[in-house]
Amino acid sequence: RVAQKTNFFLRRDSHSLPEMAGSSVDEKKHWDQIPGKQGLYDPKNESDACGVGAVMSMKKIESRKILNDARDMVVRMTHRGAKQANENDGDGVGIMLSIPDEYFRNTCPFALPPATEYGVGNFFLPQQSQSRNACVKLVERMAKKFGLKVLGWRMPLPVNSQVLGPYAQSTEPFIAQVFMAESSTADFPEDFDEMSDNPLRQQARSHSKSSHVIANYSLETKLFLVRRAISLRASELFICSFNSRTITYKGQFKPDQLFEYYLDLRSEQCTAYLAVVHSRFSTNSFPSWNRAHPFRRIAHNGEINTLEGNRNQVRAREALMTEAQAFGDMTMEKFFPVDEDIGSDSALLDNVVELLLAAGNRDLAEVIMMVVPEAWQNAEHMEPEKRAFYKYNACLMEPWDGPALVAFTDGKQFGATLDRNGLRPGRFYITEDDHLILGSEVGVVDVPDELVSFKGRLRPGKMLLVDFEEGHLVEDAELKQRYATKKPYAKYLQDHSIELKDHLGPEAKDDAALVEELLDMEVSDAKDPAVMQQVLPLLKYFGYTVEKMEMLISPMVKSGHEPLGSMGQDMPLACLSRLPRMPFDYFSQLFAQATNPPIDPIREANVMSLVCPIGPERNLLDPQPESCHRVFLDTPVLCPRRFNALLELEGKGMPHVIIDMTYTLTEGCSARRLADRAISKKSLLRERLDQICKEAEAAILGDSVAFIVLTHRRAGEDRVPICSLLAAGALHQHLINAKLRARVALVVEAADAHEVHHFCCLLGFGVDAIFPYLCYLSLLRVRNCTLSMQTRVENFRHASEFSILKVMSKMGISCLQSYKGAQLFQAVGLGKEVLTKCFTGCKSVLNGVGFDAFAQDALEFHKIAYPPRGPLPPLVDEEVEELQDIGEYHFRSIHESEIHMNTPDVLYKLQEAARTNSAEGYKLFAHWQNKITEQTEIRGQLEFCLDECDPVPLEEVEPAAEIVKRFCTGAASLGSISNEAHQAMAIAMNRVGGRSNTGEGGEDPDRFSPMKEGQMKMGAAEWEIFEGDTSRSRIKQVASGRFGVTAEYLANADEIQIKLAQGAKPGEGGELPGYKVIGKIAETRKATPGVGLISPPPHHDMYSIEDVAQLIRDLKNANPAARISVKLVARVGIGVIASGVTKGKADHLTISGMSGGTGAAKWTSIKHCGLPWEIGVAETHQTLVLNGLRDRVTVQTDGQVRTGRDVVMAALLGAEEIAMTTAPLIALGCIMMRKCHLNTCPVGVATQDPELRKKFTGQPEHLINYLFMVAEDVREIMASLGCRRFTELIGRTDLLRPSAHLKEHWK
Repeated sequence: RVAQKTNFFLRRDSHSLPEMAGSSVDEKKHWDQIPGKQGLYDPKNESDACGVGAVMSMKKIESRKILNDARDMVVRMTHRGAKQANENDGDGVGIMLSIPDEYFRNTCPFALPPATEYGVGNFFLPQQSQSRNACVKLVERMAKKFGLKVLGWRMPLPVNSQVLGPYAQSTEPFIAQVFMAESSTADFPEDFDEMSDNPLRQQARSHSKSSHVIANYSLETKLFLVRRAISLRASELFICSFNSRTITYKGQFKPDQLFEYYLDLRSEQCTAYLAVVHSRFSTNSFPSWNRAHPFRRIAHNGEINTLEGNRNQVRAREALMTEAQAFGDMTMEKFFPVDEDIGSDSALLDNVVELLLAAGNRDLAEVIMMVVPEAWQNAEHMEPEKRAFYKYNACLMEPWDGPALVAFTDGKQFGATLDRNGLRPGRFYITEDDHLILGSEVGVVDVPDELVSFKGRLRPGKMLLVDFEEGHLVEDAELKQRYATKKPYAKYLQDHSIELKDHLGPEAKDDAALVEELLDMEVSDAKDPAVMQQVLPLLKYFGYTVEKMEMLISPMVKSGHEPLGSMGQDMPLACLSRLPRMPFDYFSQLFAQATNPPIDPIREANVMSLVCPIGPERNLLDPQPESCHRVFLDTPVLCPRRFNALLELEGKGMPHVIIDMTYTLTEGCSARRLADRAISKKSLLRERLDQICKEAEAAILGDSVAFIVLTHRRAGEDRVPICSLLAAGALHQHLINAKLRARVALVVEAADAHEVHHFCCLLGFGVDAIFPYLCYLSLLRVRNCTLSMQTRVENFRHASEFSILKVMSKMGISCLQSYKGAQLFQAVGLGKEVLTKCFTGCKSVLNGVGFDAFAQDALEFHKIAYPPRGPLPPLVDEEVEELQDIGEYHFRSIHESEIHMNTPDVLYKLQEAARTNSAEGYKLFAHWQNKITEQTEIRGQLEFCLDECDPVPLEEVEPAAEIVKRFCTGAASLGSISNEAHQAMAIAMNRVGGRSNTGEGGEDPDRFSPMKEGQMKMGAAEWEIFEGDTSRSRIKQVASGRFGVTAEYLANADEIQIKLAQGAKPGEGGELPGYKVIGKIAETRKATPGVGLISPPPHHDMYSIEDVAQLIRDLKNANPAARISVKLVARVGIGVIASGVTKGKADHLTISGMSGGTGAAKWTSIKHCGLPWEIGVAETHQTLVLNGLRDRVTVQTDGQVRTGRDVVMAALLGAEEIAMTTAPLIALGCIMMRKCHLNTCPVGVATQDPELRKKFTGQPEHLINYLFMVAEDVREIMASLGCRRFTELIGRTDLLRPSAHLKEHWK
């Protein structure tokens, strides 16, 4: 059962689950049938990873051996694919081979023209005869229209359906093969010749329809146009491939089923000179026949991390694709959209590659070099011609960024390339008989050593190419030099491109001059109080606070780096906060885990870049010298000189328009306007957004502007600003829909952007450059700083730039050009109206606030900045005014401050209850804590359906001693916390039968043995050690740093946990400052004392889901008795990731929330990354149920769990086990000073300072007392719900409903 009564939980009983692997199905379903969006499951979140291989004769000699080797190869890569809930259902396998001409001549009952003079395609058709016949007629009609004749059909194609698993059988398509050749006549369809209303196409109206001379098109062009025309008209058929040189056989198989299913492939008469194979590992268990690889031109092992941005850019460029060399004068618009919406990142990439190849200006290898370029931006020693080639093509298209091994072929060439990071494996052999064998790993084809003439591997960004016409392998250097010298790209760039850094004006002569420029008023002295009187209200207006200045901005100015924080996030979500919040706060950053790796921005800085071309683009299909007439920015965060230089490019063909992002409260107050607004239900804010979009569109169409600058300069007491994120997001989406986005750059002169997260949001939702002028003015308020304003600005920019790279790296993205517009965020609590208008396509959980709420927030900020008041009382100086301090980072007891989960009263009451074992004290603590949870957490918005339940006597409920065995402590490493705290948690958990976790810092081998009975001095406390006590942590964590991981360490585990992500900083590695790496800490971690430790992002050595499966297997071999757990962090799409990990044979899943964590992390990560565990657990449970995998794995959750209510909520959402870290540490004495990373914890809990450790007063008994009181609390709730066993709670969301107090919340 998965949920029923709330917006984000959906109840589904077992009898209503969709047909899936393992179900018996009598009726055929559609071959693309997958469950629709339901509850938190969304099929758009599906990812895949795979095994790719190819076998070929470089001399183009056809043989059966090529296909036999391909069969062996794909079968031996079975571990790189995956099985579903039923062992006979796979995720998808396919093969692309050179057309077996002789075999077809012997098989087809009709005559065929000479090889390469006919085309052949494999089609998936509906099983229903009526629909199938309609599809066949469409195919034949389109062929005739484009000057092709149908030679004949093989219908049905011979297959053996008996080898399929039950799910594949239920969705099996009718497969047919069609053969076409050129005809002497063409009947070009009238509907394809209609002209568009797009302004870019006005000139095309003068062309006569008779100018479309179909007869002049090549066969490949005609086949491409026919396929596009068919695909855009019929969703019930799918064309696997359709050309004159290659053919693709694929489907929803296991690897060993491919050759058994297609009888063509089994025939010994079927031969080929080329075969490309692919085995798919879908993270979800709802793969479909059409998503299997290879596609029409590529087979892809990897993940396009920037998919949404690439898709938006393709849509925007369609308006510019007015003509192409291969298509003559044909109107291209009727063949759009380019994206066929198959639902796969690889499919969209294939669509684009196929179009660029068909356009006729580029070879296939050149197309791949353009979409998956190597890292050229920082490659100082790269050949100038090659660097110019990449830079020129960067003006045409952004990189499709992400880990990738792409194999590609058009029958004339075969090639393979790796992404710029080399995050997918690719090895190859060349044999004495001129065969090339390429695979995701070695050993997939048996080749005697004496026949191997060369062994090699693909390196990051490198490419290999087999030219079948020339009959040999072309090396990367020769290949790329060939394309780099094809045109004088360096001259094109010199003549047409603009480097902004070469057009900078002089620096401001002093601080006063810089402040005058930023403030736009005369300033004689930067320290003049009048300056701050002007700046302070604006800072309040745009959300600056004391804590942001002191804890974020000041350290960035002084050190040039973003500061660290610790102890997680315990503030309300923006949608639950009762204080005004900026729209930025409603977005959480996405991050990579399991399906692809994050990037290490420190160790891999050479492949990362912020360099971007901005400005109007040109026709992608028809590259010209002027195509690179764009402006290259070296940074997206503009200093005053760069911003001014950008506005002064009008003489170089780059005009701009400035559009105001503010509105007045009295705007449109006439009776008529008020009536119109009431009817349309549009607020002033929404009205102004519409006006901004209209003004921008008019400037593009009427004035051909190159830059649109959105500004806050007019904001003040009489004008209300619109958040730059809302304005830029709405305009970006409007221009995409109007197909104008590629014609203009979007720049914001933003007063509200002052955090790294703000910059990332703006860039991620389509902004090209940011000028945070008010943030620079705020640097005047940095205390105890003697740096000049110019240096302050540069330090802040440097810190921001590195942090932007760090945010990009968490998602595995190298280039800002790819990150821009990719929308790699998840919205929490945003209304559908806002998402549709401003953030179309952004992933979202929870409905929520709309434009009215943001308008109200803007008014609240206005009151803060310009409070309605009379003259100040006597002795009150106006100059003592200060910024707001609302307690965003630390608890504040003052009025109108943010509420925190961890308040002093609650901490004290928890510690009092734990130390005195007071049930009454615990009840008071739980009451207070639950009240706070109602105001801060998602689970607080739910209540139990107690009035619908039949209570049971408390004595019939499972005892507390059994419930506590489901508890464990989270992964707080030895090093992040003291030895005393670490051992206290281990002893306590072992006594109650629960589990403690080592964290990623290893464990002292002395703790593996039982302890001696007696007294033990730990800090200021005396511990009573009993016989049988042990401080061995039963859970041993393995993270990417491998600190302290030895064979002995693994052998002494009851559970081994693979940390793929960490709640406090998902997508980043652990960080332990050098002053904590001392003594036993350094010894245990096998590290050098005093040297800080920064792990690569977890799990940097996990390049894909199949690598996770491999590590799981390795750890099971290292300790067969241990349970293997995988730790993930809640995010949109966590369900499909959890499914993939489960299919990789994990025994246990931990789903962490965003709120916990003792470790040091950048504040951007702590505050703005991940989701609450409630969302993660619910989605994981629902998706596992839908996949038929729920019984294979145990689910645990972690993150600010405090009371019995929290535990029961977690169980009802789907968790069997509960991890707690912060609460146990509080029970042992933690007072939440948030100084863990500074080594100054005053109570000895999170410090390695010997003197401070002496202040530790915690006892294992304190934690035991607390755990048993939580368990008793759980028992009481279970009794009231009518549940006797804890297992009866799992997934019972029918026992939950939205809380009544939700109606009282103004948001």
